[in-house]
Amino acid sequence: MQCAHVHPRSAIVRQRLAPLAKSPSGLKRWHNGPAEDRIAVDWEADMAQNGTRATGPRCIALVGPFQSGKTTLLEAILARTGAIQRQGTIDGENTVSDASKEARHHRMSVELSVASTSFMGDTYTFIDCPGSVEFVHDMRAALPAVDAAVVVCELDEKKVPQLQLILRELEAQKIPRFLFLNKIDKADSTIHDVLRVLQPASRSKLVLRQIPTFSGEIVNGFVDLALERAFVYKEHAPSEVVVLEGDALDREKTARFSMLETLADHDDELMEQLLEDIQPPRDKVFDDLSKELREGLVCPVLFGAATRTNGVLRLMKALRHESPGIADTAKRLGVKSGHAVAYLLKTINTAHGGKMSVARVLSGKIADGINLLNSEGESGRVAAVFKLMGQHSEKRGAAEAGDTVALGKLDHATTGDTLSDGQQPHPALAKVSPHAPVLSIAVAAKERKDDVKLGQALGKLLEEDPSISVVHNAEAHEVVIWGQGEMQLRVATERLADRFGIATVSHKPTVGYRETIKKGIVQRGRHKKQSGGHGQYGDVVLDIKPLPRGAGFTFTEEIKGGVVPRNYIPSVEEGVIDALKHGPLGFPVVDVAAKLIDGSYHTVDSSDMAFQLAGRLATHEGLPQCQPVLLEPIYQVEIVCPSEATAKMNALMSGRRGQILGFDTREGWDGWDVVRVQMPESEIGDLIVEVRSATAGVGSFTFKFDHMAELMGRTAEQIVAARKAAAAA
Repeated sequence: MQCAHVHPRSAIVRQRLAPLAKSPSGLKRWHNGPAEDRIAVDWEADMAQNGTRATGPRCIALVGPFQSGKTTLLEAILARTGAIQRQGTIDGENTVSDASKEARHHRMSVELSVASTSFMGDTYTFIDCPGSVEFVHDMRAALPAVDAAVVVCELDEKKVPQLQLILRELEAQKIPRFLFLNKIDKADSTIHDVLRVLQPASRSKLVLRQIPTFSGEIVNGFVDLALERAFVYKEHAPSEVVVLEGDALDREKTARFSMLETLADHDDELMEQLLEDIQPPRDKVFDDLSKELREGLVCPVLFGAATRTNGVLRLMKALRHESPGIADTAKRLGVKSGHAVAYLLKTINTAHGGKMSVARVLSGKIADGINLLNSEGESGRVAAVFKLMGQHSEKRGAAEAGDTVALGKLDHATTGDTLSDGQQPHPALAKVSPHAPVLSIAVAAKERKDDVKLGQALGKLLEEDPSISVVHNAEAHEVVIWGQGEMQLRVATERLADRFGIATVSHKPTVGYRETIKKGIVQRGRHKKQSGGHGQYGDVVLDIKPLPRGAGFTFTEEIKGGVVPRNYIPSVEEGVIDALKHGPLGFPVVDVAAKLIDGSYHTVDSSDMAFQLAGRLATHEGLPQCQPVLLEPIYQVEIVCPSEATAKMNALMSGRRGQILGFDTREGWDGWDVVRVQMPESEIGDLIVEVRSATAGVGSFTFKFDHMAELMGRTAEQIVAARKAAAAA
């Protein structure tokens, strides 16, 4: 893993300065004078960074593993910056984010939420993204337009694989990121080993911006390594500056040296200063932190406890001074200047306001009435511009570069679209495809009168969450919803009922069983009916034979002497095809050849319908005598999981009639494996539930059809019996 490699510059610095790092007195000149003098220095003057701070409205994503405290952190930020009067709680069901009925019922984020605030004269819009892997597409689709991300996490080794998934997505999209180590008030002894625990999750180097201070075994504050200041936490109040002395001072010197050493890996000037034992200017340190953050070379780590608002203002100041702004984001995405350009990061269908498109304006200005083109050249008119605060929206004036707003009634726009007001469409800025679905349910409206409404409502759900897909199974007469897991599908059906008033029933989708035959037969089928006037007469002889697996169906004829007129032969084929739709076991019949070899006709009573019925009759009567067997679909399944869970996966696959083909290391993912299996479709149904249970929620899989295989014994008998019972009901 990259993070395990030692940068050559680090090796040089360590070798030259190792004695200095071990000696508190030796590092004395690295400190900016006595602690008492430093307390008096103004914070803003310390962090001025020679005017390099980005300007304009910011957009920051709050991301992280499930239940790491993202929504609570957003609430703390809004409370500490004065956007709300009082900090809400999840248990109190009064948070700005997670305000939907489904989110509050399940006590978890089920979609992203947007909220804005002002801090020290700047506007910040925060995108609170769900942490559950089932709703991860909301995060993935929103990331391209954000300036930076705050990764909220806990110091829990069991959650490191979840953290790794989040960081890999940020790394892939080149999003600058801070790590906010939450719940510091509940930290145990591992707090002394932050980098050892968390570094394996990150490809870029984690850099401690702070170290904790203690009162006994309890964390009571922190030292800012860039400012060289100590702070004591105050609950729901700003931290208080205290004198940095004693053990805290010694630990600060060592930790600061390590931070500078990491920054020097990518800065020749700083490396030379370290080697020559020259104290780097403070603004130089901040510039390096900002530059290397923006380039994805480092990921700063900050501490806090969102429930107590500890560390929140330090985080805001780090965002203000070190995170990139709209100009950097527009450059990263390749925005062409000269026109209004926006990226659509979320679609919302409201009960009364209709469709709203959450968008980040990347250049220009967007106001009511402006026409916007998407990348496909489709045009739509903005009905209104809204400011969002969780579930609440209010009209506002024109949105300028950097603003994150909701645009009203852009029916042509979908999540991920690039919108512009130019004469020609702006090229798409990003394309984020949903992960392949892993779980499905068949749904139907309880009331027949809601069938049409169900289709319309599903269309709106798909607009809001592109990671859901709908498949119409004509053979089984089912509407099948595919998604990322149980909770996502449950929320989808709840929204159908609550938002659209459509009560549904759901069940497992029908498995695509088939049947075939193992021996051939020659079978006559004669349809003869006399009912006054013209009668009906058709007579055929079919040679029915099995075909190799996967060959499908073939129909040929060897009629001699015109015993069956040529114009009736296509009707015979139609009858055979119709009969194969429902074989003797109750399933469609495949891999069969039918040859028309003989028959007879009546000059008056024969017709296309009569010969179609004769072909169907011959097939129906012949197939039961051909040793019919059940076929089940077999899929190629590829599971990805942490290496420590591979043995569990092997046992799980064996218990589901899976044939393990092998496993290998996952390319580019240290500590992960890929397990390849062939498995029946019927066993894939709820596989994701057990895979995630065995992998702390991070395992997943993809699958594709491979072949049909014979199914014998009691399992086959039960399937056939169930099919016949359903047909008789």
